[in-house]
Amino acid sequence: MTGDRERVFDPGLQPERTALAWRRTALSLAGGSVIVMRILPSVIGAAALVLGFAGLALALVVLVGSHRRYMRQHRALTSTEPVVLRSGWPVVALTAATLLVGVLCLLFVLVRA
Repeated sequence: MTGDRERVFDPGLQPERTALAWRRTALSLAGGSVIVMRILPSVIGAAALVLGFAGLALALVVLVGSHRRYMRQHRALTSTEPVVLRSGWPVVALTAATLLVGVLCLLFVLVRA
């Protein structure tokens, strides 16, 4: 070896694509939350505002978390430090929140029918 560190990844690929996917997820959550706050108050009242603000808060958590994770991974890939695997709690939390919203929507439809 000549002393130059070999690149272990192709810059611009995996970490950036993953970060962009999480940003799209956060944007979708925020957009859905705004729609909930705009359309549903006439149907379910103030609960729609609570759901909308909870969705906006979740979107902010997803956005900040994805940015922190991207920076951590990018730093690990471009330095001599070993890559540390982290837990998958953001995926589990987002999946649980989506499942909860789906179940609540199903219950709402069944009760109103």
